[in-house]
Amino acid sequence: MQVTFLGSGTSQGVPVIGCHCAVCRSVDFRDKRLRVSVHLQVQGRSIIIDSGPDFRQQVLRDRIDHLDALVFTHEHKDHTAGMDDIRAYNFKQRQDMPVYAEPRVLEQLKREYAYIFADQKYPGVPQVKTIPILSDTAGFEVEGIEFQPIRALHYKLPVLGFRVGRFSYVTDANHLSPESRERLRGSDVLVLNALRHEPHISHFSLSEALEVIEDVQPKRAYLTHISHLLGKHREVEATLPPHVKLAYDGLRVQL
Repeated sequence: MQVTFLGSGTSQGVPVIGCHCAVCRSVDFRDKRLRVSVHLQVQGRSIIIDSGPDFRQQVLRDRIDHLDALVFTHEHKDHTAGMDDIRAYNFKQRQDMPVYAEPRVLEQLKREYAYIFADQKYPGVPQVKTIPILSDTAGFEVEGIEFQPIRALHYKLPVLGFRVGRFSYVTDANHLSPESRERLRGSDVLVLNALRHEPHISHFSLSEALEVIEDVQPKRAYLTHISHLLGKHREVEATLPPHVKLAYDGLRVQL
């Protein structure tokens, strides 16, 4: 499996519009963070988790010429706002795009992208095939690849992380139940959000993320959904345990 971080930033991205802090002015490419998303290449399949506002830019940069499916963690716009751009894959692949999400998320997509789901469609709109994720405990297949859902809370909003083999991915969370943590154990790679140093109402802080990592004991961990308030990549990563790294846009991880 190859995992590519298409984006590692929070909802505003880094740099933040109008901000002149040291992180936003940094010339280190690792401090330029588009909205969070990952690309999985596994068993010949190409799958993306979340298509935020930067989706087009991300797939062009990483030359993702084929996409088998799109999977959503939850309905917030920094995770869904790029869905219109899947139509390029419709045209190229000549088939509807499978879109996997919880029923609540699919209903939100139908409201926000009403033109995609209209009875009488405008020519050229994206063509999708929606597949509901009906359980937060039972595994399901995404185009033949086994996904295990991982329930998390994003403040009071239930969201999903996913485990694919020995790769686990959880973003936009500030609570994982003991049962969810148990499902993360044995991961070779765990990706977890870490917004900033200070506590936040809906995201793990750096210390909280490190506590989860210490508890579930993955072989390697990468932190994502990072804001400019966390600090410069080079400086923060120097303080982390050896098996924990900050993700950055374009990073490729092999499992």
